[in-house]
Amino acid sequence: MKKIVSLLFLVVLWSCSSKKKIPDVSQITVDLNTMRFEKDFFSIDTTKMDVGLQKLYSKQGNFTSDFFYNILGIPQHPDTVMHDAKLFIVSYKNIYDASIEPFKDFQPIESQVKEGLKFVHYYFPKYPLPNKLVTFIGPLNSYAGIITPDNAIAIGLQLYMGKNFSVYQSDEIQNLYPSYVSRRFEPEYIHVNCMKNIVDDLFASFQPKRNSTQLIEKMIDEGKKLYVLDAFLPNTPDTLKTGYTKEQLSNCFISEKTVWSYFMESDLLFQTDPTLISPYVNDGPKTSELGEGSPGNIGLFVGWQIVKKYMEKNDKITLQQLIATPAKQIFEEAKYKPH
Repeated sequence: MKKIVSLLFLVVLWSCSSKKKIPDVSQITVDLNTMRFEKDFFSIDTTKMDVGLQKLYSKQGNFTSDFFYNILGIPQHPDTVMHDAKLFIVSYKNIYDASIEPFKDFQPIESQVKEGLKFVHYYFPKYPLPNKLVTFIGPLNSYAGIITPDNAIAIGLQLYMGKNFSVYQSDEIQNLYPSYVSRRFEPEYIHVNCMKNIVDDLFASFQPKRNSTQLIEKMIDEGKKLYVLDAFLPNTPDTLKTGYTKEQLSNCFISEKTVWSYFMESDLLFQTDPTLISPYVNDGPKTSELGEGSPGNIGLFVGWQIVKKYMEKNDKITLQQLIATPAKQIFEEAKYKPH
């Protein structure tokens, strides 16, 4: 691969304004209710765990089993469940207490998720929409932010306590979630991650199994997901959907031509070596080859622009058809060449 001089991204605030065709979904009704699992769980009297767990199972249903066996990873033995559940209550009580005030009113987040689900139903009317939001407090050392058990979207509030939450600042948690990751542990990311989970589910259903090994394929596959996510959340800031900072996203648009030239001149597009392509498709504080103002996972941005160009030329294609279209075909037909 050619060695080229590192590109310096200029930190300039800039926005790419484009008129989106946003369908009217106001008449679509979404049945969605929020269940606050963490409130019932942490209110258990730890001196009477057996009684508390019975009440929890009765009120919270199947999610209780999902929480114990899948999220906490407790072996399915009654005595072990009581012991480990009690230990978790004691260990995480401080995080639960800290979550009470910021999440006292969950209605605004529920409304954001509902709005996203309306667009999901508009574009994919046969997709079975979840009818429950379940909030919980789970382990910090395993990513249990968003899962979908029993036709529900479950939200691990322990990973949305705000980037300045004191627990996130410890060396142990920083090793798990460096600041470029934990800065996204804000409540405003909850509805975005809910929709990302649905996007992944749709891609599992409609995209044929392919082994995308080339960098260009991986970038376009991620670009397709972001394009669909944007359709579901047309009024949500692109920074939240990409995970980039405002400066990083602005610099991507400003330097779009330069970035593409870098990939072309470095013969990177058709590389399959994971060690060569991982810096461009994995999360990170920046893309070292492109300088300080660049985001990690810049391949997401490039793939997104290619998909947008492809869809501009094929505006009759549905989102389901886009998902099913091979990345190589999108690349060849888009003829992406930023100016």
